[in-house]
Amino acid sequence: MVEMNKSAKQQQLKLVNRKLLELTGVLQVESFDSEQFLLETNLGYLSVEGHNLHMKQLSLEEGLVIIEGYIHSLAYRDAATSGKSKGILGKLFK
Repeated sequence: MVEMNKSAKQQQLKLVNRKLLELTGVLQVESFDSEQFLLETNLGYLSVEGHNLHMKQLSLEEGLVIIEGYIHSLAYRDAATSGKSKGILGKLFK
């Protein structure tokens, strides 16, 4: 039996009917609007894309974010493609 390291980074994603996403392991919300959320998690940057997205609950102390709306995709991104490295003009003209 392999024992897990207690300091190992963990994350849970629970997607219910593509309309409710519960995510743990969130460190920071980088940006969000009704079509995209960019979250910094303990496993990297996560992009959540969809339609009519809104944040139902946020607790950075617990590392919890709950997003409602119609979710099209979830994708992990490295720092170079996360949008964080873009300036304000890069975000406006995407």
